Amino acid sequence: MTERDPSQAIIEIENMSLCYRLARQRLGSLKEYFIHWVRGSLTYHDLWALKDVSLSIGPGEVVGVVGRNGAGKSTLAKVVTGVLKPTKGSVVVRGRISPILELGTGFDYELTGHENIFLNAMLLGRKRKEIGPKVEEIIEFSGLEKFIHSPVRSYSTGMLARLGFAIATAWVPDVLILDEVLAVGDARFLVRCHHRLRDFRKAGTTILLVSHSPAEVVKHCTRCLWIDDGILRADGNPRDILGHYVDDVEEDVGPDEVIRRE
Repeated sequence: MTERDPSQAIIEIENMSLCYRLARQRLGSLKEYFIHWVRGSLTYHDLWALKDVSLSIGPGEVVGVVGRNGAGKSTLAKVVTGVLKPTKGSVVVRGRISPILELGTGFDYELTGHENIFLNAMLLGRKRKEIGPKVEEIIEFSGLEKFIHSPVRSYSTGMLARLGFAIATAWVPDVLILDEVLAVGDARFLVRCHHRLRDFRKAGTTILLVSHSPAEVVKHCTRCLWIDDGILRADGNPRDILGHYVDDVEEDVGPDEVIRRE
């Protein structure tokens, strides 16, 4: 890997928008879709999940992303990761990415946890000779020693999150993207996650953390993005941004509901 210019942004997004083209008809099966398609009766509407987003993230920044359900937070994470291609604009990421997006992504549910370590790590771009020496460390970090030879279809969501996090963070990446991963898992494992994120910050990893938890964002992040209806509404100090975000949510649902959600 070539040495990076420390003054150069790791993530650069310019005038980026992403549109989903959705069928207006309610189609219950592929057969129904095909029938409508043959008849030429399908009609569509455009849903703009992200609208004209521009931002730059430097080396070693830890950036939280907050917003309501459906605001575009996870879509932003997927665009940065390369899972989704923007409809307009550009996205440039310099360096190797380790993403943890939806729970279970990259796992084969018929394989054991041990087998999935190799599968998931290879999907992240690691070679088999790199993975072997890390297996025991991954198992120990996940705390799944008793279940590692069981099929992952028998794992709980918390166990999947633990294994996915352990694999994705077994190597120090240039960019780490986490989408609601810290929302699951027991308290002991979360302490391990927090320690690993601290180590990554010290190593200069750029981190993008999508979260519904203001406490997590304040704890880990040096900067916060507020996405609202696909628009980057605010970008700045986490405490300042979260204060405005929580006030905005309270206006709609009331403070009691905000407290219950936290």
